[in-house]
Amino acid sequence: MIQICYNGLVGKGIRMSKKLTRDTKNQKLAGVCAGLAKYFNVDPTLVRVLWIILGLAAGSGVLAYLICWFIMPEEGTSQDEN
Repeated sequence: MIQICYNGLVGKGIRMSKKLTRDTKNQKLAGVCAGLAKYFNVDPTLVRVLWIILGLAAGSGVLAYLICWFIMPEEGTSQDEN
């Protein structure tokens, strides 16, 4: 079985895909911002600051954070598809 990975690499039986999960090692509240930072490969502090600005400016940041907290699985607990 040959699969094409997200970065264009081709492997036999190898699956190299990114997973959006909550980072429990770098978490401050629930790990949502740390997980997003890890997924996009940016500094977690930058994501936290942007999220606070979004929450204060538009008010929707708090609701979006709660939804992400509920939907995003914790790191290491996501189920792999076979």
